[in-house]
Amino acid sequence: MLVIQVFVYLQLLDFLTTMVGFKLGAHEASPFIVKLIHTTSPAMGVAASKVIPLAIRGLCVATNRVKLLSFANYWYAALGVWNLTMILIANGKPQ
Repeated sequence: MLVIQVFVYLQLLDFLTTMVGFKLGAHEASPFIVKLIHTTSPAMGVAASKVIPLAIRGLCVATNRVKLLSFANYWYAALGVWNLTMILIANGKPQ
């Protein structure tokens, strides 16, 4: 199903844009992910935070609630736009 593929793609996009943002000096806004990052490393913390949405995806598929993933896709698409905006802002700052 396309909605599931888009969901997984948006998770990957979120991970990659977050990593690029970190490289450019941006900071994580989520206290949960900040805790994961400080416990491990930036890449491992963000990757660990992706386990939860992917588990929810599995639950939605198992319970035939794929429409809920459509709603989540809008949220993660907006998050991708936010990340790209933060990358542009961080890239414009002098190092």
